[in-house]
Amino acid sequence: MTRSNWSVPETEVVQRIHERLDADGTDVLATIVDVEGNAYRRPGAKMLLDEAGDGVGSITAGCLEDELLVAAESVRDRGRPELVTYDLMEDDDDVWGLGVGCNGIIDVLLEPLTDAYRPAVEAFDDGRSVAVLTVLEGEGGPLARGDRAYYHPDEGVLATPDGEPATEWPDDLSGPATDLAERGRADVVELSVGGEQLEVFVDGLAAPTELVVFGSGHDVGPVTELAAKNDFRVTVVSFRGSVDLEERFPDADETVTTSPAAIDEAIDLDDRTYAVVMTHNFVDDRLTIERLLDSPVPYVGLMGPHERFQEMTEAFESEGTTFDEAALSSLYTPIGLDLGGGSPYQIAHSIVAEVLAVSNDRTPRHLRRREGHIHDRVSVGSESDGSTQ
Repeated sequence: MTRSNWSVPETEVVQRIHERLDADGTDVLATIVDVEGNAYRRPGAKMLLDEAGDGVGSITAGCLEDELLVAAESVRDRGRPELVTYDLMEDDDDVWGLGVGCNGIIDVLLEPLTDAYRPAVEAFDDGRSVAVLTVLEGEGGPLARGDRAYYHPDEGVLATPDGEPATEWPDDLSGPATDLAERGRADVVELSVGGEQLEVFVDGLAAPTELVVFGSGHDVGPVTELAAKNDFRVTVVSFRGSVDLEERFPDADETVTTSPAAIDEAIDLDDRTYAVVMTHNFVDDRLTIERLLDSPVPYVGLMGPHERFQEMTEAFESEGTTFDEAALSSLYTPIGLDLGGGSPYQIAHSIVAEVLAVSNDRTPRHLRRREGHIHDRVSVGSESDGSTQ
């Protein structure tokens, strides 16, 4: 596989899965279901492997891709899912002679890509969160490895791939499925059903996070590009109709031309929307900020020095407009993290990094100062008589 295919955003991997559902041949979907110790990716990471030996997406830093191609061929030939364990713990023998040393054990589910996965990608494309439930192990019950169901939190329904009620599946899975779908995380849930053990991988696909960038200057381009590569669904909003937004910002998922007074009518502003304001026009910025601070948007980044927002505050006060502390807590100005760079892409990195930190509820700092694992471990509970691992 090429480096560009390995490093694509997760949203593009899901899009490619959707496209390949209608293609000739049998692709194999590889998904990390469990990690013991340390590894490059966490449960839920995906890679799509086609018959030509090409892959899209990544589940390691590149050390397992050749092994996965071989395993995928076996799955393709047998036509049924396989659960493969890769031990990357550093030892004297050196794992496969590759010098990997990731200090982790990775369980990977490889399965033929069939129409049974369509409900997941269609929900994702529609901007709806969904949990994909896949049986890993079943002992004597009605469910076997590879059986699948879906849970849509907005509907509260556990359904089979053909949309029928999943009556053979335990209702107790709805709790973990809701939690993981809304968080976009994945975990293995172990249940005891009628005295039989059932192990289910619950893969939450959260609706893509929205980033709205207000402005049409050339500095919007690097922000849009980097945000798209970081799995944001990007909308560029301009208040000037003379610019061909689609041509100038090819990485944007959507472009909108409107006025500051009509923002609410042109785009949806909810608690999964993050906003960057960089029109470089004082009046446009002020009107935009006023509407954003009166919305559920959890992050509003404003380009410009402290003094510029102070001028806005004085203008607001002269008009009798005030904002409570909760609204102002969502405002970040000057926008971005202090990374020390000054070029367009360095500034864009600073902005997108700050949005990522806020959306992931992290306080930016050096990883060497972080205790424990780099990635948060996910654990969900269920109301069944089983337990999670």
